[in-house]
Amino acid sequence: MIKFQNVTKTYPPDTTVLNNVSFEIKLGEFVSIVGKSGAGKTTLIRLLLGLEKPTSGQILFKETNILHKKRSQLQELRQKIGVIYQDYKLLGHKTVYENIAYVMAVKGEKDEKIKKEVANILEITGLSAKADNFPNELSGGEQQRLAVARAIVNQPDVIVADEPTGNLDPYNTYEVISLLNKFHETGKTVIFASHNKEIINKLGKRVITLEEGKVIRDDKKGRFIL
Repeated sequence: MIKFQNVTKTYPPDTTVLNNVSFEIKLGEFVSIVGKSGAGKTTLIRLLLGLEKPTSGQILFKETNILHKKRSQLQELRQKIGVIYQDYKLLGHKTVYENIAYVMAVKGEKDEKIKKEVANILEITGLSAKADNFPNELSGGEQQRLAVARAIVNQPDVIVADEPTGNLDPYNTYEVISLLNKFHETGKTVIFASHNKEIINKLGKRVITLEEGKVIRDDKKGRFIL
């Protein structure tokens, strides 16, 4: 489903963040991308989303080279990939309900479907009682669950979570990981970037380890080893 083929990313004048990175992620996999801060995890995600271009190499999504896509095609691609960030990236001027509904409206969904699906996702994420609250009225854990709700409401093919538990306490971390597991159990693909050793080891799923921009380990049922 997703292939990185000999991908290198260098920033001027000569800082190489990713160095000849190759791997493949199949449909329905749950893959953790691990490494210390600065290992290249976030750059890898930005390349996958088409937000940056590699210096060399190819990135394929469903056998199509992302580099060959036009801007409008990249927008369509991003609708197939739900993204969860460490800093939430919520719309502060919209309520919880409106934050989720907006994502569906941008995709062009009808009001009736939006109303039904938003209610459903609010229940799944435990935010029904907060539907009329604004993001600044939520706890950190609630804000991240809202970010998860926004990412999954359109049923994307892939969820990419970039350090989604970095600002959370253990309880809220567990809640977010549980939501990602539920999404994965529907047959969807999850890419989870983190440097949280405890979470990675508990997941017991495939682990790709980055170190100084290189893939140094790719274990089917891996652990966080650096």
